[in-house]
Amino acid sequence: MPEDEHATDDADDTPTERDLPVLGHEAGTEPAEGQQPLTAAEPSLPHGLGPLYVVGDVHGYLDELVDALTAQGLIDADGQWTAGNARLWFLGDFTDRGPDGIGVIDLVMRLSAEAAAAGGYCKALMGNHELLLLGAKRFGDTPVNSGAGTATFQAAWLLNGGQKCDMDRLQDVHVQWMSRLDAVVEEDDHLLMHSDTTAYLEYGESIEDVNDTVHEILTRNDADECWDLFRKLTKRFAFRDDAGPQAVRELLDTYGGSRIVHGHSPIPYLLGEVGTEDGEDEQRPVVEGPHLYADGLAIAMDGGVTMAGKLLVVQLPLPH
Repeated sequence: MPEDEHATDDADDTPTERDLPVLGHEAGTEPAEGQQPLTAAEPSLPHGLGPLYVVGDVHGYLDELVDALTAQGLIDADGQWTAGNARLWFLGDFTDRGPDGIGVIDLVMRLSAEAAAAGGYCKALMGNHELLLLGAKRFGDTPVNSGAGTATFQAAWLLNGGQKCDMDRLQDVHVQWMSRLDAVVEEDDHLLMHSDTTAYLEYGESIEDVNDTVHEILTRNDADECWDLFRKLTKRFAFRDDAGPQAVRELLDTYGGSRIVHGHSPIPYLLGEVGTEDGEDEQRPVVEGPHLYADGLAIAMDGGVTMAGKLLVVQLPLPH
């Protein structure tokens, strides 16, 4: 089975210890080191904007997100934007599994306004869990054609860590915000996307085409079509192993950029340091920073916060 088809039609999008092949460190690659503190904007930065930061999967871990943003100097002790003209991109997956997904979305929405007022910006990409939550809200128990029998968004959402408290607090403003998120963007020669899959290529030959197609699918509100989008963007591991660099190059050649930055697949899984979602393993995964792999063409940003790993907030480009 090709690696980008490892994810499932039954929407169990997180591999478990029993079904994940244990991997060693890949030849010619190494995890990237550390994170840089907030620094002054360099003269080469575009349009007078400040440094670029990316955030990996948050999954409802609001306290950990606040701590990570504070440590990088992006927010102050009161949670207010304090980074001036810096640029901050979230790579998706704000909800599910953790305790306060709606709180995470509320924080990102607020920081977006505060950053814009300060001359910077805070933006977010569409993750597969945004598609999952939107589907559960819109379609509930409506049967969809999963390719492996009958499924529903509601069942898939619960299976993948859906939190009743998030659904109870989900408001129209949150639904509208998630529905409008882009799927792919290029910043400073980095191609940012949520999932480590080539499935984006099925939705357009340019970044604009992909984002327009995703928005059109969500606007049409067809359960089967939304399910197919969710299923495809739940695929993972396309950039791993021997075929990984070529898969990355195919995306870069199509959409631009010289390096992909993604979330979705936790770094402990990519390295074979498999923990559990509840973090109760005797050996916790050790994540110090992003994982640079696929011949240096891909950066993984999901530090595995759901398995007691680390919520990553990192400045790009990575230090050499």
